[in-house]
Amino acid sequence: MLVGHQTWMFKNKPTIISTGTVGGPFEANGRIANDIDILHDDMWIKQDSFEKAQRTMMEEACQIALKKTDVEKEQVQFFISGDLINQITPSTFTGKTLDIPYFGLFSACATSMESLALASSIINAGGANYILSGTSSHNAAAERQFRYPTEYGGQKPPTAQWTVTGAGCALLANKGNGPVVTSATIGKVVDMGITDPFNMGGAMAPAAVNTIEAHFRDRNIDPSYYDLIITGDLGHIGREVSLDLINERGLVIPEEQYVDCGLTIYREDQPVLSGGSGTACSAVVTYGHFLNRMKEGEINKMLVVATGALHSPLSIQQNDSIPCIAHAVSIESGRDIS
Repeated sequence: MLVGHQTWMFKNKPTIISTGTVGGPFEANGRIANDIDILHDDMWIKQDSFEKAQRTMMEEACQIALKKTDVEKEQVQFFISGDLINQITPSTFTGKTLDIPYFGLFSACATSMESLALASSIINAGGANYILSGTSSHNAAAERQFRYPTEYGGQKPPTAQWTVTGAGCALLANKGNGPVVTSATIGKVVDMGITDPFNMGGAMAPAAVNTIEAHFRDRNIDPSYYDLIITGDLGHIGREVSLDLINERGLVIPEEQYVDCGLTIYREDQPVLSGGSGTACSAVVTYGHFLNRMKEGEINKMLVVATGALHSPLSIQQNDSIPCIAHAVSIESGRDIS
């Protein structure tokens, strides 16, 4: 299964047989609203805290993924999830509600692809028949934990990004109809000494490029193998920085082939500054928008590179730099896989 130094190849074709996506009111006005299964018109989602609202969205995404199939909840062996909230409590409480054996993860906004990679690895090795894999985030919950409470009205710089309110979940199986997870490249922690928590894109860009380069080196392929290379949430700033680094490394990736979830989910006229972010960003956009495009035949092969900034409120208060990571998963339509 191991190819090169940090890439897994999945010969047994773990299959994404269904997905579930949820968004909030800001996402309902975004660019890919039609690709999101449930859109809420209330940030509170009838809960008494934003953290509980986030938990509700994660539960909904899992329930949607199950309802789209004939698979019963009791048939699912594992639930793999994580999020941005302290001690990943929205994921944990969702695990309690689902009553499914649970792996809790933290890779910040890279958690979506970390969970998908681990789920695929377990299924590929015969360790499960069905696994639910996903993540969630909430704009207001993330703001008051990592920055300033929204009610404070603090001014943000142009490099800042908007945390997505939403959840995305994939139901993986050892067989079935759907896109196939063919490989995963596990990223290294990359820290370039950036200390500005309002410039996540710039901090994460080197980690994204490090993983992309490792993926092509390990698999001995070039970027033209994929129709799209999709980063998680680099935003405008991070995307430009990563493109510069990619060119320096000698990789040839046309700009139209290199897209970002944080620049896909919202319209240009929405006030998101440098773009979208949050653990739900890559999950909602990948499991909703891009997998829909794949099912419709517009995309055959894509590499999803979810990026995460592994800082905490405490580390920022102690003036630590921001360590970052990126995990890459290749997803193929299965139409030309023998």
